[in-house]
Amino acid sequence: MGVGFRDPTDGHMHVFGTDTLGRDIFTRIWHGARTSLFIAFTAVLVNVIVGVIYGGVAGYMGGAVDNVMMRIIEIINGIPYLIIVILLMMVLPQGVMTMVIAYATVGWTGMARLVRGQIVSLKQQDYVTAAKVMGASPMRIIGKHLIPNTLSIVIINITLEVPSAIFTEAFLSFIGLGVPVPLASWGTLANEGVKVFQMYPSQLIIPAVCISLTMLSFNLLGDGLRDALDPKLRR
Repeated sequence: MGVGFRDPTDGHMHVFGTDTLGRDIFTRIWHGARTSLFIAFTAVLVNVIVGVIYGGVAGYMGGAVDNVMMRIIEIINGIPYLIIVILLMMVLPQGVMTMVIAYATVGWTGMARLVRGQIVSLKQQDYVTAAKVMGASPMRIIGKHLIPNTLSIVIINITLEVPSAIFTEAFLSFIGLGVPVPLASWGTLANEGVKVFQMYPSQLIIPAVCISLTMLSFNLLGDGLRDALDPKLRR
């Protein structure tokens, strides 16, 4: 079970060693990466679609419509995320798609607020007024003129939302509310590593390092995109 040993029974080299059941940890790390990143990217994609549409409509319509839609967001934000996950786990079968649904249920509110703020400032521009005069419908103005001008902010926010989704999945899987065993994710691997930490600390350290490096990479990518797409934010 040590790191970097050769199994005499099959002659294979196990770079990260094996777990208590003899499974190669290096292979399970890659399977865990696939599961964790799939959940993160899928959930963030749903958040982007819902948040951009919701925030675009709220920002453009304004008035009472905007007030009602923003109050709905405040109500959703007032519900703790873990409570939603636990309730969904009781109703839906525990699995990857349940994690995606649970995160996407409340994760879109931040994107909606961001897009709504951008739309409120953009809808006063002359090209929007010209589109109204030419008879363009509100949906056409939002979809063709306003939302494309918010893409730089949306892309930056995506790169910052992905590490948050990765950490959430890892945390929930670590405490037993996420991906079910024997399906591997970085959270379940960390949970298994805790049980043998005193004898084989590498089994916890390796998935923890993978989570940290991936989150750091996406955060650095987000900072780089922010500087590239919005020069006014450069220091």
